[in-house]
Amino acid sequence: MTTKTASLLIGFTFLAVGLLGFVPNPIVGDTHSAIFHADAVHNMVHIISGVLFILVALAAPGQAATFMKVFGVVYLLLGVIGFLTIGDSGMTRLLGFLPVNGADNYLHVALGIVIFLAGMLPRGRVAGIGTRM
Repeated sequence: MTTKTASLLIGFTFLAVGLLGFVPNPIVGDTHSAIFHADAVHNMVHIISGVLFILVALAAPGQAATFMKVFGVVYLLLGVIGFLTIGDSGMTRLLGFLPVNGADNYLHVALGIVIFLAGMLPRGRVAGIGTRM
């Protein structure tokens, strides 16, 4: 797997989760019974993140590794800030606008690590003289 492929997979996953948040379900939503708390703004953050991952993979695949490493660190920091704010239970608005609960904090830390590590995958070969894509 290359960073481009990982960026596409992560992008489509974020896009799907963002769209799922607009449909009533027990996994991600704005009810207290949802495992991961997300309102319309949080869902839009997921959708925009997904689009960015896809755009980077398609338009600038050579930069996918850097993008994923930076994005991974940001997500890891969001998880840490969430834990410092509410721990692993309760709800808050992270950074004043992003609703999160304890499960979100665990997910943000895990995603931060996974996305950062995905940024360390091989970049793949660049097309040129004597090489094939």
